[in-house]
Amino acid sequence: MTFDHDIKASVRTIPDYPKPGIMFRDITTLLADARAFRRAVDELVNPWACNKIDKVAGMEARGFIIGGAVAHQLSAGFVPIRKKGKLPHTTVRIAYSLEYGIDEMEMHVDAIQPGERVILVDDLIATGGTAEGAVKLLRQIGANIVAACFIIDLPELGGAAKLRAMDLPVRTLMTFEGH
Repeated sequence: MTFDHDIKASVRTIPDYPKPGIMFRDITTLLADARAFRRAVDELVNPWACNKIDKVAGMEARGFIIGGAVAHQLSAGFVPIRKKGKLPHTTVRIAYSLEYGIDEMEMHVDAIQPGERVILVDDLIATGGTAEGAVKLLRQIGANIVAACFIIDLPELGGAAKLRAMDLPVRTLMTFEGH
């Protein structure tokens, strides 16, 4: 789903970062633009505004910014999904695949109760490895994941399709070709 030019135009593209051939889509410029940030949050919230959402789970780190704003708008709680070793209480953890290896993410074991309705949020979906790990982690503790929401989709990398294959609705606000 694509929205008018102003929101997409607020995303800065940085060529050859973090390595040659990568077109890095930087949302810090969108976050700094009050109108674009508000519009992005409103568009992510809109489909669930009249439904009960218990929690919004955001993936480290830009997912914290967007997820916090979405949770506020939905009057829902916010749950951070972090890299291993960053949370102070008892956690549940899962390993997930990255482009060049494996990492682990975790969340507090008591952050979500079985059956609670959860939306997963992050800034961008690329290969989907991190998002897939987050979905498995949330399902492992019994969350009812309503959808995964991202501002940007890089469809050529297949991440959104991977989540849809896990029977999870995916909402994105814009797409960029390439990676």
